[in-house]
Amino acid sequence: RLPLPRKRFGQHFLKDSRVLDDIADALGDLRGRTVVEIGPGRGALTDRLVSRAARVAAIEVDRDLVQYLRTRYAGQPHVEIVEGDVLTQSLGHVAGGPYVLAGNVPYYITTPIIFHALEVPRPDVAVYLVQKEVADRMAAPPGSKVYGALSVNLQALVHVEVIRNVPPGAFNPPPAVESAVVRLTPRTDPVVPPSLEARFRSFVLAAFGLRRKQLVRVVRTVAHLDAVQALAVVTACGLSPEARPETLTPADFAMLIRALSRPQGQAAP
Repeated sequence: RLPLPRKRFGQHFLKDSRVLDDIADALGDLRGRTVVEIGPGRGALTDRLVSRAARVAAIEVDRDLVQYLRTRYAGQPHVEIVEGDVLTQSLGHVAGGPYVLAGNVPYYITTPIIFHALEVPRPDVAVYLVQKEVADRMAAPPGSKVYGALSVNLQALVHVEVIRNVPPGAFNPPPAVESAVVRLTPRTDPVVPPSLEARFRSFVLAAFGLRRKQLVRVVRTVAHLDAVQALAVVTACGLSPEARPETLTPADFAMLIRALSRPQGQAAP
């Protein structure tokens, strides 16, 4: 018997075969590859991955679904069902080498999961099914209404593509919102080195907490500088002191972080 959806895990099982095929296709050629799947549910996407990939490791938190999936794939040694919370799992360790990532992620923990999956070693490609509003923010360009900290922190490290929209009726039970399939591919030219990623992320979050303020005020506040120091940092980066955070590109934020991280002491946040 199929396990029922559980509200406390935010479960909405994708049932539309075209959307499932599109997610699998978006991962690219899976021959000889390892796929880590987040939240396999009843195995609708897993079935497609199992038939295409050399190995599938599916992480599921719901104990009833874990038992169901282990029974379902018992005769397929290239399939591993990992019981646990994805946020406590090292995805690289689960994969055991290079991997791609797929997931119909619970909407209430979408952002933590996406950033957890950006920890090194990163997947070669990640395809997520997320709330459409989140997908729009992930892919938003500078200056758009929904461009914000999520947009900058992702686009600094990965290319974001919205593959398709998904209506509520594609799920059982239907969620109250529209969804979208999003593909993240690591940039070959990330705007910040690994050593500055954490600092970059916290600075961007703080800057968008002051999104209505001019840039010189943002830098002064976040980096704890006086007005002269803050203006010097902004102008040294070739940026306008009057600019607002939502107009800056990820590369602009990276310039600011590099300037603030130089060993002049007083200029560091």
